[in-house]
Amino acid sequence: MLDGYAAFREGRLPQERARFAAMAEVGQKPETMIIACCDSRVSPEVIFDARPGEIFVVRNVANLVPPYSPDGELHGTSAALEFAVQALKVRHIVVMGHGRCGGVHAFVRRLRNPQSDDALSPGDFIGKWMTLITPAAETLPASEGESDHDYAERLAIASIRNSIENLLTFPCINILHGKGRLHLHGAVFDVTTGQLRIL
Repeated sequence: MLDGYAAFREGRLPQERARFAAMAEVGQKPETMIIACCDSRVSPEVIFDARPGEIFVVRNVANLVPPYSPDGELHGTSAALEFAVQALKVRHIVVMGHGRCGGVHAFVRRLRNPQSDDALSPGDFIGKWMTLITPAAETLPASEGESDHDYAERLAIASIRNSIENLLTFPCINILHGKGRLHLHGAVFDVTTGQLRIL
């Protein structure tokens, strides 16, 4: 990582110095927020060849958006959404999933084999977080003879659509979307081929 930072200091930083200085002075003004998976193979800044300040990114396991739930608990993704929409005034929100998502595949293994020990962490957070996929799974029955892999790949797309529906449960997003001032998008990145599919 230090070698990578040294390369950044020698290469990209001098090219972007004026941009960094301007953003330090006036702040960030990205037009697009991307909700992506925290999978190390799927970096939105790399995939979209973005310059500093161009995209506002929140990453979590399986690129999930929870429904609006102002219950006094801690909500990292919801807080990022609120900041992006109300403070930064982004015009686009992209939910970007990807092929071979470990979170989705683990959810499918648990769905098909509830007694499995390797499907999801027995800890406090991953299993609970992954229940956000349940509504998508309930609307997407597996085809007869379909492999776990193929079903998980289809479920990843259904989960993106479910996350977009969950975005619309946030009043600030729903109002701006209804007025045409905020646009919601879904995308899937194929880690095998590097292809991006817009839903």
